[in-house]
Amino acid sequence: MSLKIGVNLTRNYSINFDLPKRKKNLIKFVIIHYTGMNSESKAIKRLCDSSSKVSSHYFIKNNGDLLNLVPDLYNAWHAGKSSWKKFKSLNRYSIGIEINNPGHEFKYKKYSSKQISSLMKLLKNLKKKYKIKKQNILGHSDISPNRKKDPGEKFPWNKLAKKKLCKWHDLRENKIKIYRNLKLDNYNEKKFFNNLYKIGYSKIFDAKYKSKKINLIKAFQRRYRQSLINGKIDKECFLISQNLLKN
Repeated sequence: MSLKIGVNLTRNYSINFDLPKRKKNLIKFVIIHYTGMNSESKAIKRLCDSSSKVSSHYFIKNNGDLLNLVPDLYNAWHAGKSSWKKFKSLNRYSIGIEINNPGHEFKYKKYSSKQISSLMKLLKNLKKKYKIKKQNILGHSDISPNRKKDPGEKFPWNKLAKKKLCKWHDLRENKIKIYRNLKLDNYNEKKFFNNLYKIGYSKIFDAKYKSKKINLIKAFQRRYRQSLINGKIDKECFLISQNLLKN
């Protein structure tokens, strides 16, 4: 079957979803994942296996072909424990897209141009169909920074942003790089975290604050400062966070 957007689509339904159907207006987010497995066929099998308890609405193969695993109006099991702004457990409010990629556990690699081309066509379609705001097209690590790294620092968020398919800063990377590794004072460090909370990242309250703080910084860096993911706040990260709020 061929979508109107020009991508080859095959229906390969998974039984891992919630009943009943949800209302169309509940769909407010798209969450992008990588499979994190070293075999495409095994990844598809897992997403359709009732014992795995995981699924997604769409799967993008290495060659760019799409599989539709769960119809849009059912909750697929892709986000898990997650939050963004006032929303919790984002399965209920989102469409999940898995892109085949071995991930950090199995020699993480660049996404193919065919995969990204298909993804952009799919996102454009979903964004229009469900009136999804570009700032609500997110990665799994954005909504679950303590558990997830996907889609990771090799995912081309900047390329998607140029097509108005996600949020990005408008700072020139070669100019702000001079602020890398410059430490912040306590006031601006607190302001940085407040910026992240305003953007949508979850707040940290519990006793594991230090480790969760590092994970949160890394999630932000994987999204917006992909050339260095070290879990340390510096002035470059701070300036990016400021700019994102302005935009």
